[in-house]
This record gives sequence, C-alpha cells and structure tokens, in this order.
Amino acid sequence: PPTRVLRAYSWHSPPTEEALRGQRLAARGENLRRLSCPFNFPRDNVEWSEEQAAEAERKVQENSTQRVCQEKQADYEINANKYWNNFYKIHENGFFKDRHWLFTEFPELAPSQNHLKNLLSENKRSEVYEYYRSGEDGPGLTIEEQLSCSSVSLGDKTQPPLTEESVTQKLHHLEICANEFPGSSATYRILEVGCGVGNTVFPILQTNNDPSLFVYCCDFSSTAVELVQTNSAYDPSRCFAFVHDLCDEDKSYPMPENSLDVIILIFVLSAIVPDKMQNAINKLSRLLKPGGIMLLRDYGRYDMAQLRFKKGQCLSENFYVRGDGTRVYFFTQDELDTLFTTAGLEKVQNLVDRRLQVNRGKQLTMYRVWIQCKYRKPLGSSTG
Repeated sequence: PPTRVLRAYSWHSPPTEEALRGQRLAARGENLRRLSCPFNFPRDNVEWSEEQAAEAERKVQENSTQRVCQEKQADYEINANKYWNNFYKIHENGFFKDRHWLFTEFPELAPSQNHLKNLLSENKRSEVYEYYRSGEDGPGLTIEEQLSCSSVSLGDKTQPPLTEESVTQKLHHLEICANEFPGSSATYRILEVGCGVGNTVFPILQTNNDPSLFVYCCDFSSTAVELVQTNSAYDPSRCFAFVHDLCDEDKSYPMPENSLDVIILIFVLSAIVPDKMQNAINKLSRLLKPGGIMLLRDYGRYDMAQLRFKKGQCLSENFYVRGDGTRVYFFTQDELDTLFTTAGLEKVQNLVDRRLQVNRGKQLTMYRVWIQCKYRKPLGSSTG
C-alpha cells in the first residue's frame, strides 16, 4: 500500500551532501591506490614486459599506416619557424619548467666544472697544447694562416687582389685571431641549441657564478629568443642569445670552430627532418674543443607521446606532426650512436630512461621513454 511505501522512504533517509562528498573522496582514493600499486610516483627504470613492448609496436604500426600528404609535409618544413613562433606566442614562458634536474643528469653543467682541470688528466693537457701548437685545425689556423691574418689586421697593402670567397674566408680568420666573437674572453663555453625560453640556460647561469663561464643559446624561433633576451635574468655579459636554424648549412655560428666545451641538445634534434640530422651534428661537432662534450636528452622509441598519435599524423617512419604544426621524431639508441660517431665523437654514455608517471587528476598511467647521451670529441681530432 502507498502508506507503507512512504514509510519505507522515511526509514532510509537520503545521505547528506557531506556524506556523499566523503564517499566520492574514498572511491577516488581507492581507484588511485589500485591504479598506482605497487608503483610510486614516478617510478624510474621501469622494465617493459614482452606483451607491453609488442602492444607498443602494434600501436606505432597502426598510427603509421596513413601518412601526411606531400603537399602538407612541404608546408610543415617550409613554415617550420612560423609554427614554432606561434607555439611560443601562445605559451610564452609558461609551458616548460626550469630544468634543475640538469645538474644531476649532466654534472658537466654544474659549478666548478673546468674543461682542462676536470676533463683532462695532467698528461693530456700537454697533448692538447701540442695539438693547438701544431696548427692542425687548432683554434682554426695554421702558422701561414695566422701570419696572413696578422697582415690583414695590420692593413698590409702588399696583399694581392682578393676574390669574394677569399675575403669572406680571411674575415672569418680575422675574427678568430682577434678573438672578437661574443664570449671570447671566457675559458669555459657552453652552447645550448634549441633553447626555447631559457629553461636550461637560466638555471645554469643562476647556479654557476664562475666569471670564466659564458653561455650561448639559440633557437629557430625568433619569438623564443626574444623572450630569453627580455627575461630579467638575461645578462649579456654572461650570455648571448641568437636566432639560428640548425638545418641551415650555409649559416655560421657566432663562435669559431674548436671553441666550445659543452653543447646541449635537449628535445631539439627530434624536431627536425631526419635526413638533416647528420649534417647538423657534423657542424656542431666542429665547434667543440678537443675533449669537449655533447649532451643530449630526447624522445625514445615507443614513448607515450608516440603511441598517442592518431592515423594521419605520421610524416615518415617514427616522425610525426603535432596538432600545432610542430614535428617530433622518436629515436633508438643505435640511431643516435650512428649520428654522433659519424660526426667523429666518442661515446661516453648512451642509455634509455624508462619511467612510469601517474597523473593523479586524470587517473592515468603514462610510460615515458627518453634517451640520454654524452659523446666527446677526441683529443687530436680534426673533424671537418
């Protein structure tokens, strides 16, 4: 009867809002516990099962079946700077966090690092001295070239007529001889390629107050470089930011060959066309001093970001375009080893960093795969 039904509702009064909120929080906590157990947040050096690796390979094969048309691919290449400028105009300096983990992973960037003191033993210092003295690619000049440079700097009028090519060459030698390039007085020089808005550069400058340190940083995006230059932490006496296209073989860097102690490549090599990577590394290798080191951290094969791409976003094998027009490649250790060793560098480190991260808000598990490399320029090398 209706009266009994009404009485039944009165026996079980509806829960209060506070009780419902408590139930929701308890359920969410239980879901997180099940999702995360037995892992911590995050978990490093995660080993993948055979099933997990096979599933990742299947997803990559699936999202690679449909390729971006050649017309669109040409647009992404020709207008690459436009897409990166738009990215930084939208996000400015709020997208990436400062990379303070750098000094743990790459102690070469930490204070008290000195190229001749820490990277070379006493007997190898004399080897470097002999190498420079011999003029074999030295700071760049042979004895004859140094004399030629000196006569140009003194305005010697007995020089024969110069072609346009020889004028350019001698001016380049003059710049090296006179040490008139930015940071020429520094004894420890670092270059970051693909600096973005300075998330690597500024932690280095803030952590290392050594007056002998000078940091160069460049990016393909003029918007990004402008954000670096207008940052309150930017000090032109210790840092030089400039726009540079890593793939432009004709455009030179503002420092001479054999002048850098460290070159940093963090999530930048993956942004260029695979066919242009080798020439880019070759050119950078020539900038390193003998004993100088190149540091890289970039996306590894089967990283979560690669598995999330949809059909129609693949440009070529393991190379994709994001929704904003920027591109990304996913490396293997062997591919990177080939790039660096072909450029005349020797392996110090080449490892895969697999991590499990959990997004508490979205209750998602994310398997990240990065590759970290260190390759050194041998003493007495003559790359280029």
